[in-house]
Amino acid sequence: MKKITFYTISEPAEAIFKEKKSKFLAFAFPVENEAEIKEKVAFLKKKYHDARHHCYAYILGAEKLKYRMNDDGEPSGTAGNPIHGQLLSKEVTNVLIVVVRYFGGIKLGTGGLRVAYKLAAKKVLENATIIEKIVSF
Repeated sequence: MKKITFYTISEPAEAIFKEKKSKFLAFAFPVENEAEIKEKVAFLKKKYHDARHHCYAYILGAEKLKYRMNDDGEPSGTAGNPIHGQLLSKEVTNVLIVVVRYFGGIKLGTGGLRVAYKLAAKKVLENATIIEKIVSF
């Protein structure tokens, strides 16, 4: 029997990060497949319909081969990539992070956006309980 070990989160988590009047609501979810991811993103887009952006990243599978990043209208590489980077730095999989941004009227610039999305994702992962899972086959 072969065993694979990986890290994920045990339950959903939330965090709030504020930068120059913009508010970033970060959500982390344990997920198993892309259908579940689409459902959670759609739910947040509906719940926070008045927000400017709903950016996300996820990694799926024990071997971390399936992943995706979405900037949702932010300049390319300023939102999804930093969120994905936090998933990689915590070495977790089967996790979706969505960061909902309410624009505060002050432009952050591309560097500021990267930092803000990174810190929002970092904060939500700090609020999450990371667990080890073992898959036997």
